[in-house]
Amino acid sequence: MATKTFSRTTRRVVTTTLVAALAAVGMAVPAVAAAQPGEGAFQRQVDAVQRTGTVGVLARSTGPRGVQFATAGVADAETKRKARPGDKFRIASATKTYVSTVVLQLVGEGRLSLDDTVEDVLPGVVSGNGNDGSRITVRQLLNHTSGLFNYTADFPVLSGMDAYEAGRYTTWTDEQLVGIAMRHAPDFEPGAKWSYSNTNYTLAGMIIEKITGRTWQQEVTKRVIRPLGLRDTLTPTTSARIPGSHLKGYSAFGESAPAIDVTAFNPSAAGAAGAMISTAGDMTTFYQALMSGRLLKPAQLTEMKKTVRAAELDEAWPGAGYGLGLMEIPLTCGGSYFSHAGDLPGYATRTGATEDGRRVVVLEATGDGSMPGSIHATNDLIDKQLCAGRTK
Repeated sequence: MATKTFSRTTRRVVTTTLVAALAAVGMAVPAVAAAQPGEGAFQRQVDAVQRTGTVGVLARSTGPRGVQFATAGVADAETKRKARPGDKFRIASATKTYVSTVVLQLVGEGRLSLDDTVEDVLPGVVSGNGNDGSRITVRQLLNHTSGLFNYTADFPVLSGMDAYEAGRYTTWTDEQLVGIAMRHAPDFEPGAKWSYSNTNYTLAGMIIEKITGRTWQQEVTKRVIRPLGLRDTLTPTTSARIPGSHLKGYSAFGESAPAIDVTAFNPSAAGAAGAMISTAGDMTTFYQALMSGRLLKPAQLTEMKKTVRAAELDEAWPGAGYGLGLMEIPLTCGGSYFSHAGDLPGYATRTGATEDGRRVVVLEATGDGSMPGSIHATNDLIDKQLCAGRTK
């Protein structure tokens, strides 16, 4: 799920800070120029990410000068197959932007308000140990100011290799995941501060189902995937496999042992907080549509981009703010870009899109990588690609 992911390495900054060591349209999408293989500076930037200890890396950069891609390392450590630009991967917490988009579409349709409380929509679900759904709004779920305990911080499946092997195929219900969080007192009063919690998006998924009568997976598919023609984007429920050509994930969970293949994983453990699978090309199309206003009405897109300061993210993304399922990160060339990271054991998804959606970068790295080297290398790549040809 992302930035507080399921791994126990310092990727927790992103995983425990975005997952704790855990977007109704029918408009056509404009065609883009054929992608060109990575070369020169872009390939060197991808190679720099791979050298931080990743197994495989693929990246796609789209802008006024066209589309380019680059890969490094391998998709499969056993067969040594090279990573391919069209390989699928687990996008982890980047799922949250898609889920938030659907919630905001419902707001735009007048079926929900950002000021509705969790208790208004899901009576009795958030209660006990000081948790009170009547004091938490939908907005506070989406921007992580609810104060709710992050269930992945008390989730044994992600606590180590043996635990992962024992529980990787277990099916979880949303109620069970929220129940883990309800065993804990809230971290702070609703609205008092910011702290990443996957529990917030589990509840957002439940709200989508309560309002529409359909699961978040069905609504994301109906409202985002099909209209945009995202043929390689999936919203799995309990299937542990990634179909078709894909990157395999590897993780040692911070232990002093060889990394294991973690590709197979029951996504119900992540749900609306991080279960989706996609490709760099499909994610690019999504961000282009979102940022250019093809998925949300102007009022809802404006709300999505209203951020609160997210100091917990500073170690990974200095100066970051968090909106409604979107991070906003400063650019060295001035201004900022929008993004959402995603981390699960073995997978690290990094994205960046300018406010108009004309420039988009998507990068996926497998394996644990080294911190802070991998974060610096990925941030540098995204910043340089989004700033190319621009001056302050």
